[in-house]
Amino acid sequence: MKKIIFGITSLTIGGAERVLVDIVNKLSDKYDITVFTIYSNGEIEKELNKNISLKSMYNKKYTELTKIEKIVIPLYILICKKIIFNKYIGNNNYEAQIAFLEGAITRIFSTRSTRKEKKIAWIHNDISKVFGNNLKSKIKQIIDKKIYKKYDTLVFVSEDNLNKFNLLYKIKQKPKKEVIYNYIEAENVIKSAEEDLDYHFNEKEINLVQVSRLVEQKAISRLIKIHKKLIDENIKHNIYIIGDGPLKSKLEEQIKKQHIEKTFKLLGAKTNPYPYIKHATAFCLFSNYEGYPMAVEEAKVLNKYIAITDTAAREVLQDYKENSIIVNNDEEGIEKAIRHIVKKYSLSLEKNSKYNYKNEKIIDKIIDIIEASK
Repeated sequence: MKKIIFGITSLTIGGAERVLVDIVNKLSDKYDITVFTIYSNGEIEKELNKNISLKSMYNKKYTELTKIEKIVIPLYILICKKIIFNKYIGNNNYEAQIAFLEGAITRIFSTRSTRKEKKIAWIHNDISKVFGNNLKSKIKQIIDKKIYKKYDTLVFVSEDNLNKFNLLYKIKQKPKKEVIYNYIEAENVIKSAEEDLDYHFNEKEINLVQVSRLVEQKAISRLIKIHKKLIDENIKHNIYIIGDGPLKSKLEEQIKKQHIEKTFKLLGAKTNPYPYIKHATAFCLFSNYEGYPMAVEEAKVLNKYIAITDTAAREVLQDYKENSIIVNNDEEGIEKAIRHIVKKYSLSLEKNSKYNYKNEKIIDKIIDIIEASK
């Protein structure tokens, strides 16, 4: 059985993390799989099949690091990536070595121990925006261009992400580039959505749910601003954000300052967000930019009405146009989407209920990449 290893920063609650777990579980009958993480004790580690090995650099979560560790560890990874690779990966005869997230993992996995090993890197986001535009980001871009050239195959989760990558890095021939949409186990989503909620909506009201980390990318501060404006205009609706992140305190302060604590709620991270999506009036994701957001794919599986801003997420809705709306990526666009949902909520939002999520070809494409000759 071929030995392969997937690398990711951690297995905390997140879109790419859930995709990785679903993929390795699906492949674990065919391959001898190891998952390598920088930080351990992620909430969804327990969802890995028992025949999958798990190894980590640090026996703690990133959130448990001291301020000094948060500075020192990234520098250590940047400077000593070859030492890290040789210790955890290089001497274990992994025939395929797959970096499943941008950043530190991709830098570690770029090291080669032999010429035979297959090097694959996944890009889940708009690489032109994910690191920002400051001097630090420019340095990272210079470093990462050299890093990506060391891979045999780069996998992008959307055509938009591939195009943005090409514009930024201008790597023309090698490595080979593929687009593979994210994989999820639809049956697990449907089954999990039947579990009880620990926070109950008033289902006679209009409830919008967004599942995302509390980071600048997700533009939650902008959403709070629009929500406040509409509430002041007596456009009644509630917004619930499921997720956690570094902006939590700042967003809580903004909500309190705007006196909208009763209608805009941060519910925190949920291991199982699907019952909240199922019981919502609509699912929304009003981000500044996206890769191929799994939360939108999961909302499709649950046949929810979906509203998003115009990002790469539009590719998720190519087969779901009748039950969704895509608006301009600005305040006016978000306001339009919410007004639209409030106006239309009394109509049946289950008209696309025969939608069937199909994912067999996704796994086939991943296997093809793993098995392809260099």
